[in-house]
Amino acid sequence: MSEIQLPGDYGTEPPLPYMEKVPDHLRPATTRLQFPPSYVVVGVYRLFTDKTLYVPAWKKCSHGFMRGAGFGLVWAVTTFKMQRWFVELFLIKSPRVTGLSRDAVFGIHVPFDLPTFATIVFLSSQLTAILTFFLSRNIRVARDRVYDQTIASRGKGPDFWKPYVEEWDQPPKPKKSSGLSVFASSFVGRMLITLALAPLHLVPVVGIVISAYLRALGTARHLHKQYFKAKGMTDEQISVFIEERKWDYRAFGFAASLLEGLPFIGLVFTISNRIGAAMWAHDLEKRQHYVAEQKAIAK
Repeated sequence: MSEIQLPGDYGTEPPLPYMEKVPDHLRPATTRLQFPPSYVVVGVYRLFTDKTLYVPAWKKCSHGFMRGAGFGLVWAVTTFKMQRWFVELFLIKSPRVTGLSRDAVFGIHVPFDLPTFATIVFLSSQLTAILTFFLSRNIRVARDRVYDQTIASRGKGPDFWKPYVEEWDQPPKPKKSSGLSVFASSFVGRMLITLALAPLHLVPVVGIVISAYLRALGTARHLHKQYFKAKGMTDEQISVFIEERKWDYRAFGFAASLLEGLPFIGLVFTISNRIGAAMWAHDLEKRQHYVAEQKAIAK
């Protein structure tokens, strides 16, 4: 279907001519599709401004949050001195291993009490894990609900999701899933990556960025599992679909993982990212409809 050159194809035609071909009602979606991380921003905006999204989500998670916050506060108060002692003894006094010293992180001097700062960083990861434990079931339900509510807000029913249509004349052969990316997106993988990158988290941004990069593709695929299910796509079709848009999925997954990696507030972004994923799925499906129509006309 060479006459329809879509953004992300292996073809040489730039996006502008494609924009000239699509109907007016598809132009906004096509513009957004050219920069998938924008859907992460859309998700955050909608979560914080749409009462039909944030009120039910908070009601579902408020009880678990209060219990987790209370337990976490007690944990922080009772273990802070012990953890600060641990940081000074095993990390600050082992700079060759950890990169930390009394006044520097990997040779970068910092204008504050490093042992105290390092202890706060470690505690923030532990408190986030505690909140995640207390919220585990309810926040999972809240994520699924905001996805469904976002789709419903677009006025689309189950019949909107059509069977998969191949958009490329010569679809790429998907590579085998990267074991690292799949593992990094799992619960165990996230925990191990957090522990392995703990010293890097003392350098602002670095640890979170590296972790987000490793988890990007797996996170994006996970966020679209409801989209693939709605279309009834096979594993092979999913792999081809993602391979055709691998940089889109990497970019979206990186932005989503970056926000989710933030202490405490990252749990909120795990909900907003579902909203962004739903908005992206909606626009991708509109493009699938357009391609199906053009193929029918070509026949």
